[in-house]
Amino acid sequence: MWLHSLTIGRARVTSLTDGSFGLDGGAMFGVVPKVLWSKVAEADDQNRVRLRINPLLIQLDGKNVLVETGMWDRGGEKFESMFALERDETVFSGLRAMGLEPSDIDLVINTHLHFDHAGRNVDAQGKPTFARASYLVQAQELYDAYHAHERSRGSYYVDEYIEPVERAGLFERVEGEAEILPGLRVLPAPGHNLGQQAVILESEGQTLVYTADLLPSFAHAPYPYVMGYDLYPVTCLEKRKELFPRWAEAAAVIAPPHDPRHAFGRFEPNPKGGYRLRALPR
Repeated sequence: MWLHSLTIGRARVTSLTDGSFGLDGGAMFGVVPKVLWSKVAEADDQNRVRLRINPLLIQLDGKNVLVETGMWDRGGEKFESMFALERDETVFSGLRAMGLEPSDIDLVINTHLHFDHAGRNVDAQGKPTFARASYLVQAQELYDAYHAHERSRGSYYVDEYIEPVERAGLFERVEGEAEILPGLRVLPAPGHNLGQQAVILESEGQTLVYTADLLPSFAHAPYPYVMGYDLYPVTCLEKRKELFPRWAEAAAVIAPPHDPRHAFGRFEPNPKGGYRLRALPR
């Protein structure tokens, strides 16, 4: 089972998974040539690299906070085939293993609203999955989802898992950096899109960062390894060069959303410049 828990100060943090999927390796590594990225990510016969969908459960001050809800599950056979979707585990099986049900979640944080991050915002009946929770999102991201353009439209299924949450009045909009609970905050991390946010947990001198797609996997730690999916690649690069040294200095535990093998790691200097991620033992 994927489940991996650790303690950050007074908080318990658990990496969940909602299965795995495949995306084009060229798109995942942008301008980095395959002769380089193939050393850190193996491609299948359709040039897809394997990724996981890894939501994060933060249990802090008696609250259950779920960062991301998982992959949209009503795309049909064509969708599942195109993305080589495999459901070996789900966010729900992980929660049950923790003794929790969706009704036990007090807050959902959507780092952004793409189908592989927020797709389980609603259930099979089209109703909010976590009906007792508010869904915290950057106002910019919610606006952009409703005003998608040709480059971004394929990442959002507004009618499926965004509009039902909006109709239920469960979206809590924030603008910029915001403290959610004592020691828990969201931080704008634009580049992949404008409204993306990272999640920062700081407790008793320890730090954990859920990076969202600013850093999708361990393989993306080198600064130039910016995705072709990023709408603002130079902004993404600048934000990485701003935040990675800060997180390295804090010895922060890093939780990428899509690594297929590792839940948590820490930055360490890369002899070739910048940083690489060293996995924490399970």
